[in-house]
Amino acid sequence: MKIFNLPDLGEGLPDAEIIEWHVAEGDDIQLDDALVSMETAKAVVEVPSPYTGTVGKLYGQAGDIIETGKPLAGFEVKGGAGNVEDGTGDEPATPEDTSAATAEADREGATKHTPTTADAGTVVGKMEASDTLVSDALASVGGVKVTPAVRALARKLRVDLATVAPSGTGNVVTRADVENAASHPPAQLTPSARKPPATVPGAGAGAAPVPVRAKPPSGAWEPIRGTRRTMARVMAESHAQVVPTSLMDDADIHLWSFGQDMTVRLLRSIWAGALAEPGLNAWYDAAQNMRMIHKGMDVGMAVDTPDGLFAAALRNIHAGSAADIRTALTRLKHNVENRSIPPADLKNYTIMLSNFGMFAGRYATPVITPPCVSIIAAGKARNEVVPVLGGFEVHRIIPLSLTFDHRACTGGEAARFLRAMIDDLGLPE
Repeated sequence: MKIFNLPDLGEGLPDAEIIEWHVAEGDDIQLDDALVSMETAKAVVEVPSPYTGTVGKLYGQAGDIIETGKPLAGFEVKGGAGNVEDGTGDEPATPEDTSAATAEADREGATKHTPTTADAGTVVGKMEASDTLVSDALASVGGVKVTPAVRALARKLRVDLATVAPSGTGNVVTRADVENAASHPPAQLTPSARKPPATVPGAGAGAAPVPVRAKPPSGAWEPIRGTRRTMARVMAESHAQVVPTSLMDDADIHLWSFGQDMTVRLLRSIWAGALAEPGLNAWYDAAQNMRMIHKGMDVGMAVDTPDGLFAAALRNIHAGSAADIRTALTRLKHNVENRSIPPADLKNYTIMLSNFGMFAGRYATPVITPPCVSIIAAGKARNEVVPVLGGFEVHRIIPLSLTFDHRACTGGEAARFLRAMIDDLGLPE
């Protein structure tokens, strides 16, 4: 039997979760046929079969975590023709045998489409919905046609696909269908149909009923998987490796003309900060006691989604125009929404930005992902009365928080970096 080990699906990711097998033990399969849908930290990936033959054994079922390099499936190969390897024995397939085919299948499965809505100056929060299919590989779940990514979303949102009315071409359930079903659950009992609250014995006639809890609150434990599992690991590593210190201040944007792109301006101001204090746009290696100060800037954007926190890179912020940066932001939004982020974009950013202000909150102590030494967080913009010569005015204010690794940066460097950001944000254009 030929043993196929799970290849590296994301340039260094330690494991992946089985979402759905496309075959069963005993099925015949052709080379490059869809074998299984796997969820990595950032994407749902279709893994193709490396052999033509019969599926002899499946190492795991939906929901199981398979470590990279460990057995995924076993095959009884017929004659050796048409297979990935050249028939030199029964050695297990290695990640190198299949990584190129897997990456190519992942790229071909993604469908580019033009964005229809802007993000109003932020990429943090709920991603814009899209009914565009991003993969041609469909599975049938209880007679319902659905892509692996949408099926994974339904599982996370606890939506029964059998109850979802499909709206996609060919009666395919789309992401929007699942999100709509999650936001409109089946109707509950009306207040008149519910039992009246219990009363405390001896409360007396005419006393208002006092609810009595029949049993303590309860819930079901569930495993942390996918993106949230990776997020938990990264946060724990940061806590163990970084010595964080935070500074907070406000940027006055009263001089801005109408319609300016807040996220683009924030990214530009981070580069202004790096020009003033390059040591914040750097990496730190504690084991070697060394740091690398970067000449260019790739910003890791922290993006909040129902699946957990993503951090993907926007490249060459120092050299891009406002239009270039906006195009990159839009592409990042859709890559996150469709779980199609290129593995190369999940690492090697030089500094980080978290723009949580569309929800609530002024200041924060954001978490640095090593080897970066700093992260900036932008809170909710507000109108504030400020004193001016001869009176008072109402100005628009952006609260800023800067967390830096105090092993690699001094407080003075961080303060000058933040000051440069504030000065740049204060410019009219």
